[in-house]
Amino acid sequence: MAEQVSTNPRVLVVDDEKALAGVVASYLARAGYEVSLEHDGLRAVSTARALDPDVVVLDLGLPGLDGIEVCRQVRTFSDCYILMLTARGDEVDRLIGLSVGADDYITKPFSNRELVARVQTVLRRPRRSAATAAEAPRVFGELRIDAGARDVWIGEEPVALTRTEFDILDAVSGSPKVALSRRQIIDRVWDAAWVGDDHVVDVHVANLRHKLGDDPSDPRYILTVRGIGYRMGRG
Repeated sequence: MAEQVSTNPRVLVVDDEKALAGVVASYLARAGYEVSLEHDGLRAVSTARALDPDVVVLDLGLPGLDGIEVCRQVRTFSDCYILMLTARGDEVDRLIGLSVGADDYITKPFSNRELVARVQTVLRRPRRSAATAAEAPRVFGELRIDAGARDVWIGEEPVALTRTEFDILDAVSGSPKVALSRRQIIDRVWDAAWVGDDHVVDVHVANLRHKLGDDPSDPRYILTVRGIGYRMGRG
């Protein structure tokens, strides 16, 4: 009989607190996820490369490589969702983690139900619909966005974005004449039930601008609308 391959989403939990990691893993497994565990940074990168997880739950304080460096290295070969675990009050670490490609964060201590809900939230994000698949590319000067294929180019050069970065660009470019508030972007990209600091959007927008070669003091593509949020420019 052929071996049956699981189609459940794969989650890699990386935390050097083995007891905590085990409890988190058991909750995720009960929610229907295929869960793997690692407890140091070097093995986490290796396992992420081999496993190709859908989500990585990543603690920042790890032996071997810290969570920031793990996130940076994983982003060189994977666009999986990365959910960081940070100590309460470690705002600098959270910002650095988001700047190197993490999608979201949750602060310790947290409830296991909250973490499972956050994983469920990122995996509920729509990936591709018939409407976006048939849509013509959106063009803003040299910037070209194929929403269906989830491809972005500046001129003839492809731009590698994380899933969250692309989803924000997709949300803003999909309504180019409308200024979206941070909350509206969160509702479209994360989930209306998402709870956290709205300024997480600002960090991802800064990453987007950097990758698009957009000068934050005089942006062409993603414009800041003071007192509201962001909208697309003409490029």
